[in-house]
Amino acid sequence: MEILKQILTSDLGSSFNDIAFMVFRVLFAIQLFRVHGLKKFRLENGQKEIIPNPLGLPDKMNALVASFADLVVPFLIILGLGTRLAVLPTIGVTAIGYFVVHRKDSLEVRDVPFIYTLTLLLILALGAGKYSLDYYLLNLI
Repeated sequence: MEILKQILTSDLGSSFNDIAFMVFRVLFAIQLFRVHGLKKFRLENGQKEIIPNPLGLPDKMNALVASFADLVVPFLIILGLGTRLAVLPTIGVTAIGYFVVHRKDSLEVRDVPFIYTLTLLLILALGAGKYSLDYYLLNLI
C-alpha cells in the first residue's frame, strides 16, 4: 500500500503549479498522440509508417510497444492515471530513438527524441499532480 501511495503522490507545492503542470501534461500528451500516434494509422505515399526495430525484437512485439507508447500512453498522461508507470514504455522508445536510431544523425534530427525523453522524465519525476486520477484514487484509499 505504501508503494502505491509513493507512485500516486505528487506534491508540486501550490495550486498554480498543479494547474500549470496539468496544462503542460495534457498539451504534451495531445502532441505526442497527434504527431506520433496517428502516424500508426496514416498512409504516406501509400505506405504505412515503418517502425524502427534497433533491438531486434519480434516485429509484432516491436509494433505493439511503439503503438502502446504513442497511442495509449498519451491518454493515460492526459487522465493522470498511473502516470509514473505509464510513461516508462514511452521513455524507452524515445531514449532508444535518441541513443540508437538517431545516434549518427545531426543534432537537429536528434533534438526531437531528446526533448520527448526529457519531458517524459520530468513527468516521471513529478507525477501527475493534484488534477489527475492518480490524486483522486490516492484520496479514495
